[in-house]
Amino acid sequence: MEKIASFTIDHNRLQRGVYVSRRDVTPSGDVLTTFDIRMTEPNREEALTPEALHAMEHLAATFLRNHPQWKDRVVYWGPMGCCTGNYLILQGRLDSAEITGLIRETMEFVSSFEGEVPGATPRDCGNWSFMDLEAARKAARRYLDEVICCLKPENLVYPQ
Repeated sequence: MEKIASFTIDHNRLQRGVYVSRRDVTPSGDVLTTFDIRMTEPNREEALTPEALHAMEHLAATFLRNHPQWKDRVVYWGPMGCCTGNYLILQGRLDSAEITGLIRETMEFVSSFEGEVPGATPRDCGNWSFMDLEAARKAARRYLDEVICCLKPENLVYPQ
């Protein structure tokens, strides 16, 4: 059985950042780029709580799907199973550097959000009360202040 490409990344050396995880071509010929929005250092920092990731998922997806320039290219935003970040899938052959502004805007939105989390009702979500807005806000602010504000090449390209 062929190994999944993302399982070949040395997670012991992986830093927080914005990485191209993969590119796929759809049957219609469109290219989809999956980004690894890595918010904590795997196996070296505490992972995000599922509740924080769930709140972040609702907020980021709402923001991205309403973004004036990007909304038509947004396919998906969702948490990683390992709870160290999120995946963003965008239409187009894109590189990490091309979306850092979008990630900055998204994290600014999450970190400063006040009020009711969009879609956090029993009618709209299958686990609506399983959210921690304050933890999502803190995680987004930390990522902005410590990673996005001062990106280096090692935060944009997977370690070899």
